[in-house]
Amino acid sequence: MEQTKTLKNLQEEVHSYISGFEEGYFPPMEMLARLTEELGELSREVQHVYGVKKKKDSEEIKSLEEETGDLLFVLICFANSQGIKLDEALNGVLNKFKERDADRWTKKEEI
Repeated sequence: MEQTKTLKNLQEEVHSYISGFEEGYFPPMEMLARLTEELGELSREVQHVYGVKKKKDSEEIKSLEEETGDLLFVLICFANSQGIKLDEALNGVLNKFKERDADRWTKKEEI
């Protein structure tokens, strides 16, 4: 049984993979373009599954999981290249939302 990987583990694994190539990480603007491209591909799949604009018969259907994975891979590459620890970045954002938005949404009743 495969053990669940942490964000830190994933960042280390991606870094190990990318470090195996002479080219290394792409420059930041190129990675931003790649992030945009991958987000567009995920958007297209969401539109196909949930939206009104379905794919043509000639278009390949990919899974939402695959496209989300592609987006996450490029995001991890970007974070690694910029020295960003994703677990710390996410924790900071979660804390910000918990404080800023504490009373913004209707809380569910506890059972």
